[in-house]
Amino acid sequence: MALVPYIARRFAVLVPTLFFVSVLIFSLQQLLPGDAALALAGEEHDPTAVAAIRTKYHLDRPVAVQYAIWMRNVLAGNFGESLRNKIPVSELLASKLPVTIELAVCSMIIALVIGIPSGVVSAAWRGTPVDAAANMVALSGLSVPHFWLGIMLILLFAVHLGWLPASGYVPPWEDLRRNLTTILLPSFVLGTGVAGVMMRHTRGAMQETLGADYVRTARAKSVPERLVVCKHALRNALIPIITLGAIEFGRLLSGAVLTEQIFAIPGFGKLLVDGVFNRDYAVVQGVVLVSAGLFVLLNLLADILYFLANPRLRV
Repeated sequence: MALVPYIARRFAVLVPTLFFVSVLIFSLQQLLPGDAALALAGEEHDPTAVAAIRTKYHLDRPVAVQYAIWMRNVLAGNFGESLRNKIPVSELLASKLPVTIELAVCSMIIALVIGIPSGVVSAAWRGTPVDAAANMVALSGLSVPHFWLGIMLILLFAVHLGWLPASGYVPPWEDLRRNLTTILLPSFVLGTGVAGVMMRHTRGAMQETLGADYVRTARAKSVPERLVVCKHALRNALIPIITLGAIEFGRLLSGAVLTEQIFAIPGFGKLLVDGVFNRDYAVVQGVVLVSAGLFVLLNLLADILYFLANPRLRV
């Protein structure tokens, strides 16, 4: 199968998926308690002001018409205007997205550095204390809640030791050193959870490939065990890990809400929480839609990487 038809088939699935996500986002937004027009009108709730707000933001139109207007603007790159601070939502998204991307990239690096080597070691030393220790670390990363781990790390490294700041964020172009110190703890909190997932999947994939015929043939030819594990087995075991990594990276981009709140990281998660509490519908819709779009695109990237890594799909 050629790459272009493969991508075209995936796009044929992604387009209706994004359409369904947009409908779901807009519909659920209508079910939230409260009235945006009344909230914007202030405490006096002047009828004239409320009517003007409804007209300006099309809140007096049927829901289907509101959705059509919203989608038309979104396709043109216009996510609307924040109901609270009157800033275009696209500007807010553009300012917050790089922060979340940096946090996700750093978290993914930590997850890969911890997860893949521990999975390989666990599979190569199966049934030994090393295997048990690696499994315990993986289960800890999967089981420990992020908010609890974040608070404990703040108490240890910020309060007691004073090595790292407890919260805040400094852009890398302003001060790279301070940027790394502010991003380290939240990245570790998110990375440990993903590392547990990566470790378990790497261990399972490695155990399957280590029992394959070509691995037994390599061992029969007296190939050093290090080359058997790292060259023959790991290369094939990484095929499903590529897909998992892309999916987990998408989850990091859209699911760092609690961690960003704990460490006061001004990313997508904090923007979403502030938008929900302020009933800023345009911001909430923009954040969720962009997060869903990024997740879908990363799934497409995972499919492409899997296609390129798996020669059986190219036959």
